[in-house]
Amino acid sequence: MRTLRTLTLQSLLWKLAMATLALAALLVAATPATAQAGGSEEKIIISGASGQLGSSAVRQLLAKGFPAKNLILVSRTPDTLAEFARAGASTRYGDFSKPDSLAAAYAGGTRMLLISIGGGAGPRPEAHKRAIDAAKSAGVKHIAYTSYIAISKGDTSGLGSDHFQTEEILRQSGVAWTFLRNSIYMDGLVAQGARMVAEGRAIAPAGGGRIGYVTRDDCAAAAVAVLTTPGHENKVYDIAGPELIGVRETAAAATAVTGKAIDVVAADPGAVPPRGFGGPSLEVTSTHVADLTGRPATSLRQLFEANKEKLLPSKS
Repeated sequence: MRTLRTLTLQSLLWKLAMATLALAALLVAATPATAQAGGSEEKIIISGASGQLGSSAVRQLLAKGFPAKNLILVSRTPDTLAEFARAGASTRYGDFSKPDSLAAAYAGGTRMLLISIGGGAGPRPEAHKRAIDAAKSAGVKHIAYTSYIAISKGDTSGLGSDHFQTEEILRQSGVAWTFLRNSIYMDGLVAQGARMVAEGRAIAPAGGGRIGYVTRDDCAAAAVAVLTTPGHENKVYDIAGPELIGVRETAAAATAVTGKAIDVVAADPGAVPPRGFGGPSLEVTSTHVADLTGRPATSLRQLFEANKEKLLPSKS
């Protein structure tokens, strides 16, 4: 009888322990993103918050449950962030070309998404360094930088040069870093697909020219994951799709979604290829979007399904 009672007690204790572990797991899952990032007072800076990538990151942070009051949104046009200000976010003016504006812009932040600026704002590495130095002085401990996928293939020329130099500046800054090496945005293929549908044909360049495109929203989702979950310090992620896409793949997806036949013809071997992105350094695929976010990267077919009206000629 004593043995039976002992076994019964042990069984009850085991069940209690399992129930406790299950409850703990539920509590972790339900914990707001602010706590999972490393503390209840984490404050995330989004530099370039008024741009398409920045605003997508803000919306996804809010949807994830990150408190608006812990968001510091920096832009050269903070007035465009009024909807986020009404939600409780701090919206501030900051301009990389005006270093004196950055100290106040970054004050109080602990983590930062540094979205690379356009090429028309002067030497980018120098401008990025001003932002990195100001963030470090403000007490920011971790900076996630939107870099360029070609660097992962060893290409540090052209567009990759500015990003590679910025990566080196950030490595040497003493601040924890994460490099989000973004591929070319898939979003631009919607307009390309619409042209194919309208014309009923597409020209495939010699050599293929396929790219591991990724949507802008997937880039933002990956950044949000890095900023709100632990373990990403001093790591590099290739933010690319899982498949290589070229003209033939784009035409096939457009046809599948619209039902409109598209005749794909090979380019004249002697023709000058159109300017655009391409080359072996962009032929990168990755699972990192899924690894970071817990869901697969958006496929071209899914993107076209979501934008079917834009693919079809206007009826007006």
